[in-house]
Amino acid sequence: MENFTPVSALIGGAIIGSGALLLMLMLGRVAGISGIASSAIFQSEGRAWRLAFVAGLLVGPLLVGLILTDFTFATPDLGWEVVVAGLLVGVGTGVGSGCTSGHGICGIGRLSKRSIVATLIFMAAGFLIATLFTQGAATW
Repeated sequence: MENFTPVSALIGGAIIGSGALLLMLMLGRVAGISGIASSAIFQSEGRAWRLAFVAGLLVGPLLVGLILTDFTFATPDLGWEVVVAGLLVGVGTGVGSGCTSGHGICGIGRLSKRSIVATLIFMAAGFLIATLFTQGAATW
């Protein structure tokens, strides 16, 4: 079980939760990444903090890589499945009025019924697709 890393997962979750809490306390905004990224591109009001937020998402792992000597980046396999999945996620965030970060982290933390239902649907779809690809790949 080399992929079972509860301590680093707990630390990462605490950092993500703290960041979401700080954004809510300081700006009264939900840390939904799809909404922040979209608004950074298409809205001029509040663009600076949104661009800083997105930049932090990109620069953060690079800083961790500089600090931790045993940190490695995975090279993604960008096959057609990943492209289709990315497009479907993009459509889904529009249809679902947010993404897993907005609904799953912030919405559940605010006890939003809509976010709880949305997160359950996200997770069920993810489990189903992962199972189909891992079980079905052997028969392809």
